[in-house]
Amino acid sequence: MSLTIGILKESNDKRVSITPDNLKRSKLKEATWWIESGAGNEAGFTDALYDGLASSKDRATILKEADIIVSIFPPSESDMGQIKSGALLISQFRPYINESVNGQLAKYGFRALSMDMIPRTTLAQAMDVLSSMASIAGYKAVLTAALKLPRYFPMMITSAGSIRPAKVLIIGAGVAGLQAIATSRKLGAVVEVFDVRAAAKEEVQSLGAKFVEVEGAKDDKGAGGYAVQQSEEFLQRQRAEVQARAAKSDVIICTAQIRGRKAPVLIEADTISKMKHGSVIVDLAASTGGNCALTENDKIITQNGVTIIGNSSLECDMPEDASQMYGNNILNLLVHITKDGALDLNMEDEIVSGSLIKA
Repeated sequence: MSLTIGILKESNDKRVSITPDNLKRSKLKEATWWIESGAGNEAGFTDALYDGLASSKDRATILKEADIIVSIFPPSESDMGQIKSGALLISQFRPYINESVNGQLAKYGFRALSMDMIPRTTLAQAMDVLSSMASIAGYKAVLTAALKLPRYFPMMITSAGSIRPAKVLIIGAGVAGLQAIATSRKLGAVVEVFDVRAAAKEEVQSLGAKFVEVEGAKDDKGAGGYAVQQSEEFLQRQRAEVQARAAKSDVIICTAQIRGRKAPVLIEADTISKMKHGSVIVDLAASTGGNCALTENDKIITQNGVTIIGNSSLECDMPEDASQMYGNNILNLLVHITKDGALDLNMEDEIVSGSLIKA
């Protein structure tokens, strides 16, 4: 008997967790796929594109009968109450932000696997949705800044004279930061980068950017690729260095976050007053407080002529490719946790043990 895998429509997101192209490339040949009608519409994937790949079903049928249910964000509590006992719900539960998630799931009979808890290891790279989405967000952050900036990114030489290239400051050289560096450089900007992780220096320099070092960063070995909490003394030195660089920057892209904690404030309110009129800050850490003291999540504000964009979900503005990448991550996970057409949730496997938040 084959597994039935259901794809839910997102309630407040243009993306869909599995695309037609994902299904065409799927190695799960014995699986039966169901999709909620209209699930892919806003990402550009109409129901007709799923013909022959997935059967269109209503939401209630998927919830009550599917063996595996996939989504980008968890369905509502009323929906979860309909999921059959023993089924597996794969989504992004963000337990590192919401500590009550595990307790909320305890009352249901289904199992739950959180895509954002998959460890950042070599084996799990193909399933890492956080990196996939961060890459898109980093790219989009630079384009968003370029549209708002009243100046060119590249150096321009014209008959009327030369225009200097934009200076871009990137805070955090994780996946989003590295993509922001690459995009800024391709547009012709001069780029400087801060990161507390010493291992980031070589990657930053390989992309043609200058790595700004602040002495005394706490060792991040064993942190699984994530930044670690730094001392207040170090943060004060870093803020001072950021302020000096920010005053000369046209664009600042903020990506510095600490998993499960409030984002460190590295651009103080006083720094904004020292920045050039027309400068742009794009704060990808907005949902966890922001790296800029004045950031407001999901809002664009202007302070002293500086535009501050608080948006931690820029990947949602590119729903077609974001859906494609998310779907690839899901399918790679499904191949890993199935065997001979059945679920094989081996708790000795680091990917399963790290991401299965309710067995």
